[in-house]
Amino acid sequence: MELYLDSADLKEIETAFGLGFLTGLTTTPTFMHREGVTNLDETIVKLAGMVPILQIEALGETADAIVADADRQLALGLDPQKTVFKIPVSLEGVKACKILTSRGLMVNVHLVYTIQQAYMAACAGATYICVLAGRMQDQGYDALSLLADVVELVDSYGYDSKVMFSSVRNTEHVRNAIDLGCHTITVPWKLMKALTENNFTAIGTNQFIEHTRLITVKVGEAINGINPTVSADTVLADAIIKMTEYGFGCVTVLDENGTLKGIFTDGDLRRKLTEQGREVLSKTMGDFDYRPPISIEASELLDAAAALFKQTSVDTILVTENGRPVGMLDIQDLKED
Repeated sequence: MELYLDSADLKEIETAFGLGFLTGLTTTPTFMHREGVTNLDETIVKLAGMVPILQIEALGETADAIVADADRQLALGLDPQKTVFKIPVSLEGVKACKILTSRGLMVNVHLVYTIQQAYMAACAGATYICVLAGRMQDQGYDALSLLADVVELVDSYGYDSKVMFSSVRNTEHVRNAIDLGCHTITVPWKLMKALTENNFTAIGTNQFIEHTRLITVKVGEAINGINPTVSADTVLADAIIKMTEYGFGCVTVLDENGTLKGIFTDGDLRRKLTEQGREVLSKTMGDFDYRPPISIEASELLDAAAALFKQTSVDTILVTENGRPVGMLDIQDLKED
């Protein structure tokens, strides 16, 4: 099933065709008016240079006027092999369709609301027969049944016409077009972007990314380079300020030689305040006893750090290089931003 973009927004057209596989673009004067276009011909020429196939209106009250409008637009420099003229279905419209297709040009007979209209378009050699499903449904018509009938008409009698599902209102319409066997569909960009979205796909993708990160990224590559440290003679109140400034739940305490003395955490702070009251804030970091910190070498993979987090139930691990502290790894660092 061919996939067309339905738009007149230059920015989204450029983005959409960057996908590399869209068949072409359908557009209307209504779309262009909505986008503030004031020079229709200039915009048509610009669009023709951006897309593989451009479908544009050829309008007139008579077949001759419709053909003349198509010829006028071709004279702008449009490629006849890459241009489809959209003609609203009518007796004069299908007559113009036959004239243009007999010259090797492509025609989309659209605004089709009945199987009889579709039959006349097919007999006239229409390249596309376009049913505006969403608009029909808005008016209370059974568009899906009509589309099924038109597909059967074309396939049963061997017409070369392609049935186009247009006026797409939601992503379910795309499924409808597939189920019905439509040959082509034209979709607004906001809905086209949603066609690949699925919550289970997103969950699976995130898991793949997370697990790949765990087995390819080293701990030293994941830390942010911030290593909040205080000396043993730093007053606890000042150490708390440093913890707050860095946004960490702990600080590394070094002795006078720069050697690791221990890690002081916000959990330690709560315990000290409970046990000793506010007076503890005036003590220095060297006044406290420290247990050996939970640490990991910067050269280890994040997978090893993940196992250590699970084993110890801590939120932050000291990162070292040859035993010297170089930073802190937070459990959130296991996931890529």
